[in-house]
Amino acid sequence: MSGPLTGRTAVVTGAGRLGGLGAAIARRLAADGAAVVISDLGRPVDAATPGSMIGASDEMEAVAEAISGDGGIASTCVCDVRRWADVTALADHAVATHGSLDIWVNNAGIGYIMKPLLDVEPEDWQAVIDVNLTGSFHGIKAAAQKMIEAGRGGRIVNIASQAAKSGFPFAQAYCSSKHGLVGLVRSAAIELGKHGITVNNVCPNHVTTGLGAWQNSYFAEKSGLSVEDYLAQMAARIPMGRPGLPEDTANAVAFLASDQAHYITAESLNVSGGEEPH
Repeated sequence: MSGPLTGRTAVVTGAGRLGGLGAAIARRLAADGAAVVISDLGRPVDAATPGSMIGASDEMEAVAEAISGDGGIASTCVCDVRRWADVTALADHAVATHGSLDIWVNNAGIGYIMKPLLDVEPEDWQAVIDVNLTGSFHGIKAAAQKMIEAGRGGRIVNIASQAAKSGFPFAQAYCSSKHGLVGLVRSAAIELGKHGITVNNVCPNHVTTGLGAWQNSYFAEKSGLSVEDYLAQMAARIPMGRPGLPEDTANAVAFLASDQAHYITAESLNVSGGEEPH
């Protein structure tokens, strides 16, 4: 494929689930011409990473094959974003396999550890912070190192959330981790601007992926509603009349990764159909 990102390489973490947000982002970047590295855990690692919520190795390969089938370029690399050594190995893989590292998307996240405040265990809190916030820090640092060495700038995008701007019940660690990303990009953008590297967040509202479907069931039950009624109430409060689609977020990432966004940095861009005004 050729397009505005031809000749560039993008890493997308947490991209190993068919129909997931990361996979949609990877496919859009590939459609714009980027070679894409599909990264995910590959297998459950501990109690915080159940098989139903992570991208297994065979599913990672299926995402990459779908991109190749559309005429794009993709490879896979297993990575636990909590481990600095894994993240640096992922950056090395991008350069060794595709020749450069130009775009890094921190999409890996835990959005399925949700509990009432008094039921949250310290290990629950730590697991979410470790993946969502520390994992993004690891990605920013590893990507910036490669981009500075290459001397041609770069684009770093975190997938934050509406929860980076507003609070939600049963999501204390999640909201804290996503709010933390706002401060992280503001700081990192100041330091990396002189190298031609932009750092931004994309903040989608609810997106019904596989994880999103679990969230629908969880929050509907907590609200005493059917899933259908819960989704109807959600749609009614969104000015555009519907929850987000994976493509909505993917389009925003593609824009921030492009040359058109070369003067946009330190921002947290809402992609919420007007639901999130902050």
